[in-house]
Amino acid sequence: MVEYIEIMTQYKEILSRQLIGNSVQDWLIAIACFLGAYIALHIFRRVVIGKITKIAKRTSFKADDAIIQMLEGISGLFYFTASLFIASRFVSFSEIIEKVIYGLFVVVIVYEVIRILERVILFFVVMFWMGDRNESEKEHMSHILQVIIKIALWTIGAILVLSNLGFDVTSLVASLGVGGIAIALAVQNILGDMFSSFSIYFDQPFRVGDFIVVGDHMGTVKKIGLKTTRIEALQGEEIVISNAELTSSRVRNFKQMQKRRIPFVVGVTYDTPKNKLEKIPAIVKSIIDPVENAELDRVHLKEFGDSSINFEIVFYALTGDYAEYMNTRQEINLGLVGEFEKEGIEFAFPTQTLHVVKD
Repeated sequence: MVEYIEIMTQYKEILSRQLIGNSVQDWLIAIACFLGAYIALHIFRRVVIGKITKIAKRTSFKADDAIIQMLEGISGLFYFTASLFIASRFVSFSEIIEKVIYGLFVVVIVYEVIRILERVILFFVVMFWMGDRNESEKEHMSHILQVIIKIALWTIGAILVLSNLGFDVTSLVASLGVGGIAIALAVQNILGDMFSSFSIYFDQPFRVGDFIVVGDHMGTVKKIGLKTTRIEALQGEEIVISNAELTSSRVRNFKQMQKRRIPFVVGVTYDTPKNKLEKIPAIVKSIIDPVENAELDRVHLKEFGDSSINFEIVFYALTGDYAEYMNTRQEINLGLVGEFEKEGIEFAFPTQTLHVVKD
């Protein structure tokens, strides 16, 4: 019994000894808390997140998969720092060390929160704003948005860290505001093109592959960049137009056209008999009706020209593709030539009759 009392006395003496400003007992409690918190967080990471992951894989909802990826993406540095911060509450340090531990904890927390926010914002932007775009468009715009989101979040994060560490950020924020205005004024053209690129992307007046006409320029859109849009002209050259100019101009997008109205005139000679003139509307109808991408509107004898009797034909080309429209037009023209030959109807050409009067 005496030996037991002596051992306990020695044990209490050891626990009450001071080590770097704290008793050995306080240090043991802090170490136990650190290990317990660190193990508990890792169990949460492996067991709880693992079970949630299995559940998420059985669902078709994409948001839960993104949340799981965000939780799995939390680094081991966060678990270590959080455990260290919890353990530090059970011991006392000098003011400098306390600030260092608190500062480390704040920096790690802000770092992890910013990484999670980056993924969350980008995920919902891609999911809801860019859901119907093709992969190349998504990749291009995601890269641009990622850069902008990172700059914004890390700027806010740096200000939060400095503020929590006791620095006066009022003057810093004011300086950033003045500096931002100065930079914006210096690069206003570039910023205008950047915002115009977002307007083009989200409003979609045209997309890559569309045939557009802008002022005196026309061609197929090849690339929509951050500052400029590149168009391949019909002659083959590349036309580079600033995005700000595109958003402030009238753009004609032929790719979005469902059908186009095509009027044209066919002239026949004046010696064409009346009975054959009366057949022409029926001949035109028999040619256009079977054509896949054409819809006849009307055929009328329009006028008596200087050297021909003119029929006006109006039809709709049921395609927005220019090459397909030309194929349709060619099929109709060749059909008219063939049927007019069968009926003995001659196309007119410009002629002049000279009357000579002798005295």
